[in-house]
Amino acid sequence: MRLRESRDAFAHAIDIAQESGAGTLTYVGRFDLAEFAVVFEPGEPLRTARRAFYAGMVALTDALRAYAPPNKEIAIDWPDAIRVDGGLVGGGRLGWPPSASEDEPPRWLVFGAMIRTVAMTDREAGVHPLASALDQEGFGEAGAIQVTESFARHLMRVLDGWQTDGFDGIAREFASRLSRERKTSHVIADNGDLMTRRVGANMADRHDLRRGLLSPSWLDRKLGGPRL
Repeated sequence: MRLRESRDAFAHAIDIAQESGAGTLTYVGRFDLAEFAVVFEPGEPLRTARRAFYAGMVALTDALRAYAPPNKEIAIDWPDAIRVDGGLVGGGRLGWPPSASEDEPPRWLVFGAMIRTVAMTDREAGVHPLASALDQEGFGEAGAIQVTESFARHLMRVLDGWQTDGFDGIAREFASRLSRERKTSHVIADNGDLMTRRVGANMADRHDLRRGLLSPSWLDRKLGGPRL
């Protein structure tokens, strides 16, 4: 479902999720931003169903890798931000019914994403040193349509792997794409929380997925896109 440039793909997908059902994909036709969202109908309790977010993030990074120049590092800042060679290009987010019980399957989940394809601000070096866009990173013809289509293809592959082989493969793929920290290992818990353990430490640090998804770390709501 293509939306006009002024619409919000994530918000619209949430609005129609109940009636449109699983597999519905909304996207916005913008020049500078790939913005899209997809509806899920999980068959497991919300506390574990949120792991669908990781499937979406693996598919999203795979979609970017398909167009990336050689040796470009595409990394995830847990839980939701995506960087290319250190520059923030966007990220993913997850929505669920506000009244949903943690112990019951939610009526729907919505995974949404934004990726900055074209830099619309001053390109002078150092103006926005922590932000980037696909055109600045040499992604060639990877515009909004190409990124959206690539995401849809890779999401189908990821979900098929989940159904066939279980979630462990997705968990390993996601953990391998996290921004590198020296002497640190990452494991995804059964409920989706991130367990981080440093070499020599007796205890692992636990990062709550639900809490981490409440407010996207990469999103500038006033700007209507990824932070600068």
